[in-house]
Amino acid sequence: MLTIPTNPDHSTQTPHSGYHWDGSSRRFFEGWYYRVTLPAEGETFAFMYSIEDPIGGKPHSGGAAQILGPNDEYLCRTFPDVSKFWASRDVLSLGHWGKTNLHIQPLYLPPPEFEHHVQEGYQATATLNQGSIHDPATGCYCRWQYEIHPIYGWGDKRSIQQSTAGWLSFLQIFEPGWQILMAHGLASGWIDWNGKRYEFTNAPAYSEKNWGGAFPQKWFWMNCNSFEGEDDLALTAGGGRRGVLWWMESVAMIGIHHQGKFYEFVPWNSQVHWDIQPWGRWQMKARNLQYEVEVTGTTNLPGTPLRAPTAKGLIFCCRDTMQGELNIELRELGIGKRKIILKARTFLCGLEIGGGPWDNSWQSR
Repeated sequence: MLTIPTNPDHSTQTPHSGYHWDGSSRRFFEGWYYRVTLPAEGETFAFMYSIEDPIGGKPHSGGAAQILGPNDEYLCRTFPDVSKFWASRDVLSLGHWGKTNLHIQPLYLPPPEFEHHVQEGYQATATLNQGSIHDPATGCYCRWQYEIHPIYGWGDKRSIQQSTAGWLSFLQIFEPGWQILMAHGLASGWIDWNGKRYEFTNAPAYSEKNWGGAFPQKWFWMNCNSFEGEDDLALTAGGGRRGVLWWMESVAMIGIHHQGKFYEFVPWNSQVHWDIQPWGRWQMKARNLQYEVEVTGTTNLPGTPLRAPTAKGLIFCCRDTMQGELNIELRELGIGKRKIILKARTFLCGLEIGGGPWDNSWQSR
């Protein structure tokens, strides 16, 4: 029996790293997002894996792998056979086999064996992301294999890692759940995108996930851990309208890891405000007793439509760019004064809007 490699530094494993499906037939999805940014090339690769109704035999049962590549180009492959999907309940570890010459129950394989035996599919852990997909209609393909060294999970370094949505996320009250798995890490390996091979060492990497039996109506997201002149800075911010028991609520948060410290602005410890345009401008402000932060993301690019799990299955319902401009300013509050402790900029920020309607700007009340 092959053992699944676990994160060698358990201090960075977050809550909700394992697979959440309870084996029931209720509507369910789980999605994972891995990203690696190549600052020298000015490019980013985002890998999105999903499984829906894994019990099988349902209208939306199946899995998929999507990639947002250089210049926001897009590649997608579906894996209809849910029996070829596997995931660990205890640690971050999952995979889905498509084309393969193996006739065994899917499981984690050492990378050389995976490359040899699985012609199409993927496997991912806290320290590895590997796979190969191909679009027969266009001939476009991507192959990838890189190792990951986690630096920040979600919380202060060398302390217990936190649940992104707070302790209530352990109960089936908020749906969908959302967890940043690795706010910042370093990736080393290669990606072959339609014949162009990218090789990299210690490139900024990130991962997150979401899961549940209900779907957000509308959401926005900003994420980056590659800033000019700042090699120890990671930002994830976002918000959405989601179900809480029998009502809907709009919530948002900003999380910053910088030089070993975690700055968290969430509804239960801060005032969080936002003003998000239908596309092109994302503005957020937050304040608590000790700190205040302003984050502004902008883009002139059209963005790329992506699929996401919805009540109607995996459909195009969000728009992303990985080449957004982002400015962030973090200030410490004192008696009658504010001290700037961080001011940074990037042109490699991930920006997203999803769901709807987006007829006009979405402002917090």
